[in-house]
Amino acid sequence: MSSLVVPITLFILALLIGVEVIGKVPATLHTPLMSGANSIHGIVIVGVVLVTADADSVLGYIFIFLAAVLGTMNVVGGYVVTDRMLEMFKSSKPAKGSKDSDKAAAKEEAAQ
Repeated sequence: MSSLVVPITLFILALLIGVEVIGKVPATLHTPLMSGANSIHGIVIVGVVLVTADADSVLGYIFIFLAAVLGTMNVVGGYVVTDRMLEMFKSSKPAKGSKDSDKAAAKEEAAQ
């Protein structure tokens, strides 16, 4: 029983700190934060591969399979969402009559 106290306490503290940190992130930093989270989930998948060597029961194999599937889904989904967000910024064009559109038109004329 006492051997579970430290891991459970550590998990709860990590959960509370994670919620507090993520809650304070401004909207402009969500894309870089998502890229960092994708890297962390990539490390989770490496961890799954390493833990697989120690699995010796059916329950262990089930948890490893679930961790691998969910971690992979999270990495792939994160990169898809990040890519879509970056595409939104690439395709945005300035409104007519704004200074940015005047600068873009001048650049296009200079390029021709």
